[in-house]
Amino acid sequence: MKNINIQYYKSIIGELIIGSYDGNLCLIDYRYRKMRDRIDNRIKTHLKAEYIIHNSEIIKETIKQLEEYFVQKRDKFDIPLIMLGSDFQKQVWEALINIPYGTTVSYKALSEKIGNPKAVRAVANANGANAIAIIIPCHRVVASNGGLGGYAGGLDAKRVLLKLEV
Repeated sequence: MKNINIQYYKSIIGELIIGSYDGNLCLIDYRYRKMRDRIDNRIKTHLKAEYIIHNSEIIKETIKQLEEYFVQKRDKFDIPLIMLGSDFQKQVWEALINIPYGTTVSYKALSEKIGNPKAVRAVANANGANAIAIIIPCHRVVASNGGLGGYAGGLDAKRVLLKLEV
């Protein structure tokens, strides 16, 4: 069986788990989020692999780029990704990647952007299932009423990320 290399990383927004598989980043997520088991099981099942605490060049580069982002020296990431989910989820995540740094969109606008305006709730669910936080910037999606909506890392973390990008 193959391995997914993981490391834990203490960041300004909480402890993250970062994972790589076969030269690609497959995971940056909040270590203690509510959906931790569901996300981990989806990744392990898709890759037919298990987690092992072990560093990799991709993890090292991801941490370097995250640290640059946290001190406002980076607004784009250059890391090879492997997105693991349904075709619909991947479509939403691709749309998330295209939200420019420093901007936000509503769940409704995101559902319209992917050509499925009635899928607001499904878009929100796909957003919540994102396993590559920050690089796939689900924190940039807010409620139509201007509220923050939800966030896997908690609203305090979402506020910090949005404030960083101002």
